[in-house]
Amino acid sequence: MPTCPRCHQSIDSQAVTCPYCRTALKAYGHPGIPLYRAEGETYLCDTCTYHEDDTCNYPQRPYAKECMLYHNRLQPTVTAPRRGAYRTHKFPLSWRGNEGWWVLLGLVAVSLMIALSNS
Repeated sequence: MPTCPRCHQSIDSQAVTCPYCRTALKAYGHPGIPLYRAEGETYLCDTCTYHEDDTCNYPQRPYAKECMLYHNRLQPTVTAPRRGAYRTHKFPLSWRGNEGWWVLLGLVAVSLMIALSNS
């Protein structure tokens, strides 16, 4: 179970504020986003990826002690795979993902056969 960074009491992992000392634990209005805090006299910006590549627009930069956008520059950045990047087949007209087109093609084929058999 996580603990509060200020009073070190055990708290619920979904808590937005500490029930004991009322310290903000999550970003205001975004309970799913963690709020990072600097330890001691250091600033978060000293080790932040966004400060290093100059893409940070946080108002307290470069003296931020708390930030919800912090990313340690020593940790690898994880990128989401592109949609369809793990496709194992090369045939573009596969059944999966194109069911509607195959049903429409089948209806057209049946209609053509009926029209040709009646003439």
